[in-house]
Amino acid sequence: MGALFAGLDVSTQSCKLVIIDTDTSAVLHVDAVNYDRDLPRYHTRNGVIADMPAGVSESDPRMWVEAMEMVFGRVSESGIPVREIRCISVSGQQHGLVCLSEKGELTRPASKLWNDFSTGEECDLLTQRVGGVREMIREVGNTQRTGYTAPKILHFLRHEPDAYARTATFFLVHNYINWHLTGGVRVMEPGDVSGTALWHPGTGEWSGRVIEAIDPGLVKKLPPVLPSDRSIGTISEVLAARFGFAPDCLVDAGSGDNMYGAIGTGNVRPGILTISLGTSGTAYSLMEEPFIDPEGEIAAFRDATGRHLPLVCVSNMANGYNRLLEQFRLSHDDFSGVIRRTVPGNGGRIILPWYEGERTPDVPHAAPLYFGFGLDEFSREHLCRGVLEGHILNLHEGVRRLPVQVTEIRLTGGLSRSEAWCQTIADIFEVETVPVEGEGAALGAALHAARVWGKENGSQQPIDEVIHPFIHCDESRRCRPVPEHVTLHRKQKEVFRALSARVRGKTGDDPFALRHGNI
Repeated sequence: MGALFAGLDVSTQSCKLVIIDTDTSAVLHVDAVNYDRDLPRYHTRNGVIADMPAGVSESDPRMWVEAMEMVFGRVSESGIPVREIRCISVSGQQHGLVCLSEKGELTRPASKLWNDFSTGEECDLLTQRVGGVREMIREVGNTQRTGYTAPKILHFLRHEPDAYARTATFFLVHNYINWHLTGGVRVMEPGDVSGTALWHPGTGEWSGRVIEAIDPGLVKKLPPVLPSDRSIGTISEVLAARFGFAPDCLVDAGSGDNMYGAIGTGNVRPGILTISLGTSGTAYSLMEEPFIDPEGEIAAFRDATGRHLPLVCVSNMANGYNRLLEQFRLSHDDFSGVIRRTVPGNGGRIILPWYEGERTPDVPHAAPLYFGFGLDEFSREHLCRGVLEGHILNLHEGVRRLPVQVTEIRLTGGLSRSEAWCQTIADIFEVETVPVEGEGAALGAALHAARVWGKENGSQQPIDEVIHPFIHCDESRRCRPVPEHVTLHRKQKEVFRALSARVRGKTGDDPFALRHGNI
C-alpha cells in the first residue's frame, strides 16, 4: 500500500470521508454520517435545525465537528492504515457563517447556511451603501445575495451586536473544520472566499468599501487568504493521537464543495460543464480568465487550482422533485416510468419551480407558478413532466449566458442516477450528458490533497494527470440529445424565458403569444 490521501465533504445533510491510494489508483474507503439519522440530538431535518422561522436555515457547527470525528473514528477501526495518510483536504458547503471568539468559542451557537433567506434587507442595505448594483459588482464581482456571507455578517451585527463585538474570527464552514483539524490555524482560500461577497475573485482583493459598509473593524476579524494549492499546517497533536494519524500528516487549504465537485468530476479543462443535482442545483465550468457577469446572475468564483469557476446556483432542485415523489408515492424508477409515458415539452405546460426563495433568478420571496394548465390537467403525468422540465429550464436559463462552448455535461449528486434527469438535461442543454461515478466533492478533496502533497514534495505532475485514474464516467448511461426533443424544448425555452421575465416585471416577449405561436 502506497501513499494515502483523505477528502472530507462537510455538506448540508451529511459528512463524507473518502480515502484514496494514488499508487494503486484505488478508492480504499468511503463513509458518511447523516446528521438527521446519526446525530439526532441536534434536531435537524435535512441537516438544518428543524422548526425555524420561514426563510431561516441554520445548523450547529459542533454537529459538523462531531460528524467528522465519527468518520475518523470508524476509519481508525476499519483496518485502513490511518498513519499512511499523507494529507487531508476539506470540502465544505459554501457561504455558511461561523463566528468564533479569540478563545475559539462560538459567539453564535448556530451558523446561517447558504439557503438562509432571512438577510434580504441586509442585501439591500449593503447595495445602497456602496452605490447600487453596478458599484457592488465592481467591488466584489458579484451582487449581494441572501446566500452569500457579507449580508449574514451585517445581519449578525444589526441583531446581535454584543455577540458580534465578542467575535474575533469569521469563518466559512470548511475553514472552521480546518481550524479544528490543525488545532487553531486561521486562514481562508480564494475558492470559497469568492462567495463571501466581500472579496473580488478577479482582483484577489478584499473590498474596503463593502467592509466599511458593514463595519470598519470587520477587516480585523477576517483571516488572511492563502493560495488553495498549498498546505496550511499539520493535523493537531490531539487528533493525531486519538485517531492514529501521523504527526506530519498535512492539512491543505481546502475549498468549497463546488470547487471540489469540479475536480471530482474531471472538470479541470475548459469545455466541460458540471451540473450537481442535490438540495440545490449548480452548474459550473472552468475558465482560465475571470468572468464577471454584468447582470450579477452568474456567480464569479475562483476554483481550487488557481483558475476560475463561474457558477450558476438555483436553490430549488431536489425539493420540488422529492415532494412530488411523496405526493404520488413514487420511487425514482416509478418517476422515470411516468416520464417515459409523457411528451417532452409537456404540451406547453410549464412550471416555474420556485418552491422556496430562489437564488437564480434573484427572487428570495418567490412562489411557484403553473402556466398553461387547464382545470382538468393537474394530473400525475403533467405534474411530473412539469416539475422535471421546470427545474432544468430554470437552471438552463441561468447558464445560457455563460461564455463557454460546452462539449460535455457531467452530472453528480443524488439525482444524477436518474435516467429521466440525464436525458432531459441532454435535450434541454443540447449537449451530451453523462453521470460521473463516485463521491463528487469528497473525492475531489482527496485528489486535491494528493496534488498538494505531491507539489510540496517535488512532483510536477499536473492536476489532470493526478485525477485521471479516478474519474469514471458511466458510459452505459450517457445520454445524447434527441433531435425531436430538442425542437420541442427550443420553443419551451423561449416561453420559459419570457414567462420568468414577465413575472419579475422585466421587459421581454409575451409568453402567451409565444405559447400560441404568434411571435
